[in-house]
Amino acid sequence: MASLGFSHASGNEILVKGNADLVSFGTPFVANPDLVERFQRDIVPAVPDTSTFYSGGAAGYTDYPVATTL
Repeated sequence: MASLGFSHASGNEILVKGNADLVSFGTPFVANPDLVERFQRDIVPAVPDTSTFYSGGAAGYTDYPVATTL
């Protein structure tokens, strides 16, 4: 399993090269509740607002919209 800092392209690359069987996308999922669909349709993922991480509120965790082109 590979994790930390992968994009759609770099995640696919490491899989194709056989250097991992699985790639995780933790932070990108925070800002993209629809990350799988974005990857499938080549939609640029939203950028997470890291200033809201671990802030104790809902901002930055539950307020990211899905892509409008889905």
